Amino acid sequence: MDNKKINPFRHEYFLGYINQVLPQYVKVHFPSSVLLNGFTHYGQEFNGGLVGSFVVIEGSKYGFLGRITELLLPESERLSLSEKAFQTSEFHPSGKIEILLSFDLYDPLTVKKGLTTYPNIGAKVFVSSGDLVQEYMSRFGVRADENTNAIKLGYLVSSPNIDVKVNLQSIFGRHCAVVGTTGGGKSFTVSKLIESLIKLGNKAILIDATGEYNGKYEGLKNINIGDGKSVFHYSQLTIDDLFFMLKPSPRTQTPKLMEAIRSLKISALNKGENLKHKNDEIVIDEGIIKKINSPKKPYEAFYYRNISKIENGTADFDFTKLARQISAECVFDNGTAWSGISNNDVSHCVSLISRVTNLGNTPELNQVFGFQEEKKENDITDLIDDFISVDNKDDKLLRLNLKDVKYDFQVRETLVNAIGKYLLNKARNRDFEKSPVVVLIDEAHQFLNKSIKDEYFESKPLDAFDSIAKECRKYGLFLCIATQMPRDIPKGTLSQMGTFIVHRLINYNDKEAISSACSTANKNTLDFLPILGEGEAVVTGVDFPMPIIMKFEKPIEEPNSGTPKLNINK
Repeated sequence: MDNKKINPFRHEYFLGYINQVLPQYVKVHFPSSVLLNGFTHYGQEFNGGLVGSFVVIEGSKYGFLGRITELLLPESERLSLSEKAFQTSEFHPSGKIEILLSFDLYDPLTVKKGLTTYPNIGAKVFVSSGDLVQEYMSRFGVRADENTNAIKLGYLVSSPNIDVKVNLQSIFGRHCAVVGTTGGGKSFTVSKLIESLIKLGNKAILIDATGEYNGKYEGLKNINIGDGKSVFHYSQLTIDDLFFMLKPSPRTQTPKLMEAIRSLKISALNKGENLKHKNDEIVIDEGIIKKINSPKKPYEAFYYRNISKIENGTADFDFTKLARQISAECVFDNGTAWSGISNNDVSHCVSLISRVTNLGNTPELNQVFGFQEEKKENDITDLIDDFISVDNKDDKLLRLNLKDVKYDFQVRETLVNAIGKYLLNKARNRDFEKSPVVVLIDEAHQFLNKSIKDEYFESKPLDAFDSIAKECRKYGLFLCIATQMPRDIPKGTLSQMGTFIVHRLINYNDKEAISSACSTANKNTLDFLPILGEGEAVVTGVDFPMPIIMKFEKPIEEPNSGTPKLNINK
């Protein structure tokens, strides 16, 4: 659309005059009720002055786009209402208009950031064309030197003839949250967003918590986790991740566990050979460092020579030997040497050794983390590396299907957090700058704002995606979370969401969580949340000068999110 040919203030579209200006809204006087009727102009339909209709207001320096929120008649005319009066008389209604944005009078498509001025009393009000509203929406989040490259997501609820076409940068560029209660259309929206990303040649990683996104998306690379074929090998976990699952008590078990991990790393680095320093030697038997009655000098000398490799924070050691190495750590420390077995330490570590053994022998965990096997080529980290490679032009969507991952041992939270940490480190290494990636997390409340605690153990929270939300936008890694319970998402993560797509919300705490996070959403718009229909949503955000109440189109690949029906014919 050519700016020079736009004239939002055509006399054919005239409605009325501004007669009152308040900080929250302006009031309009309609000289005749006839002006509110719908009409057709050059083949384009106009709703006229209905509640929800868009209007433009002509100011002295700026123009304004608004939405009619209320219509009423003066008290004197309400008293004379009758069927005959409606047919033979003209009424003089008034109404309220919510100001959505302001624009340059001489360049109508240039939107002004923030509302710094208001219309004057007597300013003229006109019906807004659908083309103008559509053009504004397509330019949200687009810089002056960029192409709009907008994609259709749906249409306006109040004006089904006005398509909602938006630039995906305005949705994902500052992270995005899709929220709404069950049945509101949240899953369909996520699928529609995935299709839109793929259509424009972008890459996305989907963490599918329930397996419902099982459609045949273009460029799909599917990974089923939990069946043992593809694992996130434990050697790619951090020491903290292991601690989350092993839960050592801080005073007695944690020191022994850390020493055992260091010992196994030293054994691996020395290729299982005995440790030697001058005339001193420590025996390594089948990968286990035998500390009983051994000098400390060979151990310490090797440790300080290789400290950066040993203290790298990852679990790159032989887990199958961990239980035996913990037992080997239960010895007295005499300063320069280790002596006999410490029965106190042994008794303190019995429960830890039991948890290590249990962890290594639990099928549900082995099928996810491969505790009993060496790292293979089909490791999930290798598949992620291949997917995000600039040379990989074929794969567009990497779906990590968690349907078969068990809920025991908090393995789901640990796995997703580990994937988040891996992506976080890739982003910090600037691996996404040339090929940006959007990570979509379905049922995000299952994974975010989690920490693992018991009566003996308390560790830092599982906060990888919180860190991604706070720092990775500038690295080309974007986050899109979908949840039915925004109150369970960390406030720090929610506050980093630049765009909110909000379907029906009923719970007060959920609405408050969104209200506090959405600086651009005003009370009038949030009042719609409990009454939105299926597929309808409020779209608001940093790059949206005005909130949009729209209905999303159904995606081509519909997620399998239906609820089994009860049999009432028995």
